[in-house]
Amino acid sequence: MRRTSLRSTPVRRFGVLASMVLLVGTSHVLGAEAATAMSPPGPGHPATAPLCGGLDGMEIPASAMSLPTTGGHVTSATVKTDIVSGETVTYCQADADILPVDPAAPAIKMRVALPYGWNGKALMFGGGGYNGTIPDLTANVPFGPTGQPNPLARGYVTFASDSGHQQIPTAPPSLDGSFGVNDEALNNFAAGDALKKTRDASLFLVRHAYGASPNEVYFAGGSTGGREALVVAQRWPTAFDGVISAFPAWNNLSEMLYLGHLAQLLSRPGAFPGVDQQKLLHDKVVQACDGLDGVKDGVVSNPGSCHFDPRRLRCPKGTGAGPNCLSDGQIEAVTAMSSPFRWPYRVASGETEYPGFPFLSGADMRTPFLGFGTTAPAHPMPVTSGYGMQFWDQWVKYFLTRDPGRDSLTVDPEHPGMWLARISRLSTVQDRNDTDLGAFARAGGKLIILHGAADELVSPYSTTDYYQRVRATLGAGPTHSFLRYYVVPGANHANFGTPAFAAATDSLSALEHWVEKGEPPADEVVSDSLHDRTRPLCEYPGWPRYRAGDPDSASSFVCAR
Repeated sequence: MRRTSLRSTPVRRFGVLASMVLLVGTSHVLGAEAATAMSPPGPGHPATAPLCGGLDGMEIPASAMSLPTTGGHVTSATVKTDIVSGETVTYCQADADILPVDPAAPAIKMRVALPYGWNGKALMFGGGGYNGTIPDLTANVPFGPTGQPNPLARGYVTFASDSGHQQIPTAPPSLDGSFGVNDEALNNFAAGDALKKTRDASLFLVRHAYGASPNEVYFAGGSTGGREALVVAQRWPTAFDGVISAFPAWNNLSEMLYLGHLAQLLSRPGAFPGVDQQKLLHDKVVQACDGLDGVKDGVVSNPGSCHFDPRRLRCPKGTGAGPNCLSDGQIEAVTAMSSPFRWPYRVASGETEYPGFPFLSGADMRTPFLGFGTTAPAHPMPVTSGYGMQFWDQWVKYFLTRDPGRDSLTVDPEHPGMWLARISRLSTVQDRNDTDLGAFARAGGKLIILHGAADELVSPYSTTDYYQRVRATLGAGPTHSFLRYYVVPGANHANFGTPAFAAATDSLSALEHWVEKGEPPADEVVSDSLHDRTRPLCEYPGWPRYRAGDPDSASSFVCAR
């Protein structure tokens, strides 16, 4: 797959023939459909129509996967026709189970969408939160464009999995951590083992469906999926040709400690800022910092120069918080939510802190579901508390203590006591902090990292930290040869709710041109899909500064530093 053309190499043509021989040798009687799917239009070209019926019930041998499993099998394969990003797409949907080594571990449930009219490429989607469901294979990449076809509509094979566990139906979406009591399931999710197993099994099915391997294989994910994107580049540098990592939760254990620290503070009487105070803070920050980029447009585009002091909103005597002021307890909480948390002990991953959220430079706590909720953390943890508080609660119950009845507020990340050894052990699994991406770069891999400057769930400061570490490890020039990092002002986590700037950019086409044509991204533009405006997509540490002209047009801005 890596940097080899299906259309020009004798080695790849031999691989196509070998795949055809393998298909003939299977226990399935493939019939006329196989003959159609396996009749390439010319020498070295793969079939463009998938062999769908022949996949149903197919066994996936353990030898097809580089990590330990007990094999797998296709549970169904059906032809479907859907409207995908406005286009009618017919494809074969193959569902499969990858079976665990530990009989007590759940299977990995995976899905592959194999289009009629295949473009010879494949793309794997990452998950979100605690995963537990299979991502929508008809969806777009994170922060993807609204005016371009989604990957499946472009002719991509798309595939993904639930990362090795199935969410309890009664749990809030992506907030079921109960699988963490099983080590194999935990490693499938947190260390990323399920990613390689799913990739290998999916490409096995692609070879059987089309009689050939993909020319290029890409990965795209955001949040947990963004961490997964970095994991595949770190752990399996030749497995993917290009990777899109959006708002990546790469240091997941570190963020857990931070969220636990905030849960402790916000659970104190009078500390939690209610909805009125959340609105007040956000409005005042934007009012103070909106114009620092040269134009008032509701977006803090120069967050590095925004240093709002929440003490400006202090209630008289620091008590009796109302819709127009913050109490001393709320000011303390807001300051902590916007500041680094450093733990006074060592963990095996080597991480020492989490940098805090940008609530004093434009982020909004009120984002539905992913924000900080409407009620303070408590035991049992309310579903109306913040997403991060519920995430922490699940982690304590199932990853840390493995006691479903545990009150998560009794675990203090600043003084973990008896839980320190377990925290340190989990850090080696959950903090995916290898910054030596040299092997990925040497293999020709390309990486695009995106983050919203107003992210309320995964800190953009954390992603900046990772990027700077990569540069420190490899050097500025070598890093720029394979990696681009963009921070989008006003964009929040995954475009949830009504962000100041709903980011939409064609990162997949940019990645294709870089990988397939050797053309690195240049003069990229990001659209605001809610407000019908564009901005230049500035490489970090650049930000869009207004010059003159239409404030809704990217051409009126220049990337400043």
